[in-house]
Amino acid sequence: MKTTAKYIILFLLFTHCNSPKKDKKASSNHLEKTLIVFNEEKADYLYHFAYDCIDQEYPNKLGQVLGDPSYLKTPKELHPSFYGCFDWHSSVHGHWTLVNLLIRFPELKEREAILSKLKKNITRENITKEISYFDDTHNKTFERTYGWAWLLKLAESLHDYKTMEGKQFSKDLEPLTTLMESKFIVFLNKLNYPIRVGEHANTAFGMSFALDYARKHNKDLEATIIKKAKDFYLNDANCPLSWEPGGFDFLSPCLQEAALMLKVLSREEYVEWLDAFIPDFRENPSKSIFVVDVVDKSDGKMAHLDGLNFSRAWCLYEIGKALGNDKMIALADAHFKSSYDKMDSGEYAGAHWLASFATYALNASQKTTID
Repeated sequence: MKTTAKYIILFLLFTHCNSPKKDKKASSNHLEKTLIVFNEEKADYLYHFAYDCIDQEYPNKLGQVLGDPSYLKTPKELHPSFYGCFDWHSSVHGHWTLVNLLIRFPELKEREAILSKLKKNITRENITKEISYFDDTHNKTFERTYGWAWLLKLAESLHDYKTMEGKQFSKDLEPLTTLMESKFIVFLNKLNYPIRVGEHANTAFGMSFALDYARKHNKDLEATIIKKAKDFYLNDANCPLSWEPGGFDFLSPCLQEAALMLKVLSREEYVEWLDAFIPDFRENPSKSIFVVDVVDKSDGKMAHLDGLNFSRAWCLYEIGKALGNDKMIALADAHFKSSYDKMDSGEYAGAHWLASFATYALNASQKTTID
């Protein structure tokens, strides 16, 4: 009996030790899966944030330079298309949010109500007035480059919205789109050093968004961004990820740069660059990246940290999916869920813009590859 038991134990040990090990290539099929689903329930929840604010004129932060008393006008007089949502750039990406929800969910029950508001705001007459603001000698750098990048994102989405309404919106927006293209090229060509902050001026963020548009619609802008991205970032190493986040950040300087270079380099070049830029990141992405909490959602600057969770999520989705890294995707899911579950706080400091970041992160979570 003892002999029989011994042989059984030896057989079990042998079969366990010689069982086929999990093949990395075979298991890679699950790497692009995420726990996050972008469904119509989420669209119904998200749309109202942008829908409610794109025509809410006050409170409003104009951010303008006054040349004389004649500049003192209402937000709607100054920006007849993008006067809502507290500030110009938030209004632009509020419009982007609504357009993207219509693209993803053509049968969205709020479709007609959304289109009605968009038709009032995006008209050739209104866009002409928006252009005159940017042409003003005192406000030529208005919204550089964060608002410019979101305007190109809106233009990109309107091109992708293959409906009669989408084509008309795209045509009406085109003069302002063309102006933003040219402003981007001029600015990047004279910028010697990148801006590495966690807020609006971050150069990598603006270039990344603008590159998505440029790849489809403007080869000169595409070439300029690729050249400047390599000039600015190709030799970067040891990004201080442990220093993040800053208390007012809604962007991660390290991850935004990594997300941009993913779009600029070949896969082989990128892996080598990333391993030098953030050592050990592919093996242990959560070493220095953790979900952040907002203490006071009524404080506009502190509310930025919810946006940081979303923007980190979309960077992690993009990089994780491109490299087949399930740890990054899981970390992205954690960041997304943390702020999404607390988004409807009733505080306008976050409500006027966070739906755009959540929508962008959701779009990134559903893609199998980057653009």
